[in-house]
Amino acid sequence: MKTLFARRPLIPVLILEIVLLSAPARLGAEDWPQWRGPLRNGVSGEKGLLQQWSKEGPRLLWQARDCGSGYSTPAVAGQHLYLLGNEGLEDEAVLALATADGKRLWRTRLGNVGQPNQEPKFPAARSTPTVEGARLYALGSDGDLACLDTATGQIQWRKQLRTELAGKPGTWAYAESPLVDGDHLICTPGGSEATVVALRKTTGEIAWKCPLPGNIEAAYSSPILAAVGGTRQIVQMLQKGLVGIDAATGKLLWRYDKTVSKFNANIPSPVFHKGFLFTAGAGTGGAILRLTAAAAEEIAFSPKFPTAIGGSVPLDDHLYGTTGQALVCTELATGTLRWEERALGAASLCLADGRLYLHGENGEVALAEATPEGYREHGRFTPPDAPKRKSPMEKAWAYPVVAHGRLYLRDHAMLWCYDLKTP
Repeated sequence: MKTLFARRPLIPVLILEIVLLSAPARLGAEDWPQWRGPLRNGVSGEKGLLQQWSKEGPRLLWQARDCGSGYSTPAVAGQHLYLLGNEGLEDEAVLALATADGKRLWRTRLGNVGQPNQEPKFPAARSTPTVEGARLYALGSDGDLACLDTATGQIQWRKQLRTELAGKPGTWAYAESPLVDGDHLICTPGGSEATVVALRKTTGEIAWKCPLPGNIEAAYSSPILAAVGGTRQIVQMLQKGLVGIDAATGKLLWRYDKTVSKFNANIPSPVFHKGFLFTAGAGTGGAILRLTAAAAEEIAFSPKFPTAIGGSVPLDDHLYGTTGQALVCTELATGTLRWEERALGAASLCLADGRLYLHGENGEVALAEATPEGYREHGRFTPPDAPKRKSPMEKAWAYPVVAHGRLYLRDHAMLWCYDLKTP
């Protein structure tokens, strides 16, 4: 069995990084047009950002108090940002706000909130919209998938994953953020008829289905795109494990089930970087895999790898993310744990200009240096007017976003915008 500290030589792999394959066209380099940014790995290419914060944190530009309930992260494109929110259990919607001041531009209802009797109960909007040019793709928690006009919010086409594709969501309803891949839109209905599906992005017509045996539920992860050995793969975490699917045909290439969460909460999206794939499940552990054209080979597995809801980000040869108690830095090629630090405890994070932006489940925000040498904090603050929790189990779960020199933080109805350029 491979251990956390087992070392293996790095075999050169000819790959195209996910950004070259899936970054939506016609969007500026500083946009954050989809779940986890341009590359779907939580990394922003922005430079010239503040490297140290004052005691109060960066300058607050504005805050919006009417975003509705939910855990949706904003998608930022040009002068607009988009997110999902709900007012009660029968009105889940896409919202468009102006990045200049947070004023609402339009609101379009998608449907009801899915699985309202879930246990523990966290019924709310979850998905992050995906923006490509004049189109926006959004998935409601009840399975209402729609293509909208970004300027007006008018629906161009829609699909109901449960009723039209026999979809089967998990306990906490649909949570994934759709993936644009060329002419296709990738989403995960779950179930045995179309476990993962590719739709024509302009019409919603089915391009291919990948039915998997076992009537597998959709999980709460979002798909990514990777390419290795000349094969483009859709990589997605389902309730019974991670799968690799041929992006052109929908054929299943491989499966890996060791990181299935023991709490049945498969939430963190996989991360693809330099030929390595990282996957994790809460309460179980994480794994580093090396991809080939038709398989995923385990390099290392450990319960000490980052498994929290907030995901992981890669930089150079290392991976940063949190466990339930600490921020950790891991060497990707070997699985060697470089350091761990309590920091904010469990947190969601993104990376920009050599700094980690941590949004703790406790509501705190921190700036830390992304270095394998050790934890170095460069500022910490708590946003004002944080919402009241419906339950002690409910946390601040929305991921931070860095776009156009600004930091966006969402916590249910609250959305804060901070200036990352001006001291």
